Amino acid sequence: MSDRLTAVRRALADATADRVVECLAEVVGKEYAVSDLDLLLVDYRLAALIPLLDGAAVTRPGDPAWRCFDHQAEVAAGHVAYLPVSARGERIGVLRYSPAATTAEDRAELAEVATLLAHELMAAGAGTDRYAVAARTRRLTLAAEMQWELLPGRCRIGPSFSLAGQLEPAYAVRGDGFDWAEDEGRLCLTVLNGMGDGMNAAMLTSLAVHALRNARRAGLSLADQAALADQAIFSQHRGEAHVEALLLELNVATGELLVVDTGSPRMMVLRDGDVLDLPMEAQFPLGMFESSDFETQSVQLQTADRLFIVSDGVTEAVGRSGRYGETALHRFMRRTAPMAPLQAVRSLLGDLRVYVSADLEDDAVAVCLDWTRPGQ
Repeated sequence: MSDRLTAVRRALADATADRVVECLAEVVGKEYAVSDLDLLLVDYRLAALIPLLDGAAVTRPGDPAWRCFDHQAEVAAGHVAYLPVSARGERIGVLRYSPAATTAEDRAELAEVATLLAHELMAAGAGTDRYAVAARTRRLTLAAEMQWELLPGRCRIGPSFSLAGQLEPAYAVRGDGFDWAEDEGRLCLTVLNGMGDGMNAAMLTSLAVHALRNARRAGLSLADQAALADQAIFSQHRGEAHVEALLLELNVATGELLVVDTGSPRMMVLRDGDVLDLPMEAQFPLGMFESSDFETQSVQLQTADRLFIVSDGVTEAVGRSGRYGETALHRFMRRTAPMAPLQAVRSLLGDLRVYVSADLEDDAVAVCLDWTRPGQ
């Protein structure tokens, strides 16, 4: 590591949680002769890049900042340069600076600076509200605050997979959510739809997520994870509230996908340009009865498969011409083939908002998972 990068790393480590970007601007200005630097945070809806220090939000598609964010690559526009701020696939935003670096060495080091910033922001976020507040274009409802805090992130990239998820309406989501974890060659993914409205739905989904995490971290099988969450929800609500969920466990080396389906979230695969439904044997929703047995099913993915999971808030969304429906969903899925997973879910839910010409009345969740064999 060069002396300049060492200086940047030290400055970031010494910065207080709420002043990471200001400290970065100071040290980068000194070490790389950068006179103007800012962090553009992506908002909860994935519709705006919001400067942390100064300036207006960037919302125009095709803007250099959005090209950098979407393609995860450096973009230069005149004397201004943009770098993706991402860590382990989690896209936080874009680093904008000027004047743009002219040498290959400076450009490479500043790209590494952007990655160092991403890791530092993920650590600093636990100690300050500044970045969470700055990434909002309006206030979240209390239910939405709870749902976003439950999420493991919005993107994840591993050696043989790429994963992303998004919630709508982003600033008022209630009962839909997702969770994931990677451990010992397995990727565990859950997509949930808690019944009800407002805080009741948010609290129900929160209980389900924590019960499933508790079971997963205890080393229980997928079916036993569902059983433990089922019992936890029933013990609290006595069958008057339940959660529909899709529990998945992917062997990232072989592509074997284990599934427990307890209701609404729907799974499809985009394979060689065709959309194939993957209907599972639906079992009782979590918490519906005092005691339910759950069975695990298996699906074999093929190299380069793209898995889409959506809640009924997507297909049941109503516009002037009726329901969004399966035909529109399949058509749009095919259009996402060249996109990264986060672009795919962002574009799908953006298309849905245009279709209904307003915020969605019902919650919608979309998750996209690409699988490739290791080494390919």
